[in-house]
Amino acid sequence: MPIYHKSGNVPAKRHVAFKSPSGKLYYEQLFGTEGFSGMSSLLYHIHRPTQVKSIARSYSVAPKIAIQNNIRSLLLGTFQVSAKDDYLESRVPLMLNSDCIIGVAAPKRSVTAYFYKNADADELLFIHKGKGVLRTLMGEIAFEYGDYLIIPRGMIYQIHFETSENRLLYLESHQPIYTPKRYKNSVGQLLEHSPFCERDFKLPQNLIPVDEKGEFLIKIKKQNEIFDVVYATHPFDVVGWDGYNYPWGFSIFNFESIVGRVHLPPPIHQTFETSALVVCSFMPRLYDFHPMAVPAPYNHSNIDSDEVLYYVDGDFMSRNNIQQGHITLHPKGIPHGPAPGAVERSIGQKETKELAVMIDTFHPLMITEAARGIEDGSYFQSWVE
Repeated sequence: MPIYHKSGNVPAKRHVAFKSPSGKLYYEQLFGTEGFSGMSSLLYHIHRPTQVKSIARSYSVAPKIAIQNNIRSLLLGTFQVSAKDDYLESRVPLMLNSDCIIGVAAPKRSVTAYFYKNADADELLFIHKGKGVLRTLMGEIAFEYGDYLIIPRGMIYQIHFETSENRLLYLESHQPIYTPKRYKNSVGQLLEHSPFCERDFKLPQNLIPVDEKGEFLIKIKKQNEIFDVVYATHPFDVVGWDGYNYPWGFSIFNFESIVGRVHLPPPIHQTFETSALVVCSFMPRLYDFHPMAVPAPYNHSNIDSDEVLYYVDGDFMSRNNIQQGHITLHPKGIPHGPAPGAVERSIGQKETKELAVMIDTFHPLMITEAARGIEDGSYFQSWVE
């Protein structure tokens, strides 16, 4: 996260003794990336953040691969994925490669019995249905329909829902998730022509340290295993922190669409990036205004990436028979484009109401057994006239 943020109480200098009003020493923790050279924050705990009492068990959550090498375009109906009470059990991986996992979740209940940490990947959660609060050791972020939540690897959190019907798109990225470099100046500030700015970010608030001892279960995901680790103190005992590495949120409705006289390519929709993928936001927007413009996207070859599009809401003019929660995958190796009739329908139209999230990965995606179970088997033939 490229802006400095501070919450709670911190000492005037780094790495110096910092004591409570009663004279007890607070325990400093570097929450950093890329060794000691990447983005980081310094946290100050009431208790040592290292007190493991036991490791109760571990179990595999490795996705079951159905298709290793895929060239078929796919349509998945993710609203067919059943809702489950538990947050982690509700997460269903659909596609993956060595860089990421893409999946959906439909949790019915808040996480209260345990805390969760992904030790391997930054997590991006897109809130399609639901409302609540992300609670972390660095504070809270309220979320609602249309919000992205970016949770850095190593972050301990719980997710509390105010609703019983919740649907999430999730991305686990083994590379850090950033805002695009081309939107920023040399010191990291978002430029005037960026489609969003720092004012749009939802930063952690309400840092309330919890001073409790006992047994606190943290489920830690590492190398496709969940480890049940019991700590001796409450993980949310941070009295203050500052830095650049922390969870944050951004509403898709704060993405200001870029338009032009003729059709502009998908990079104008880019919202996040890693070294291995990009995430784009498709928002309601005015169409191209050249008198001869063709608003529908032109056919294009998938030479360098697999394209995943998650349909959220609205009228998707480039495809036929698309519903909320559908995912399409257009893999590298074959071109794709508008459905038959979509180009003709688009000419003369003034705006689109579509709302969607796109993830383009630079390495091919494998398909899971769960994805095969919700697949429309004939989608790859939908361009045949």
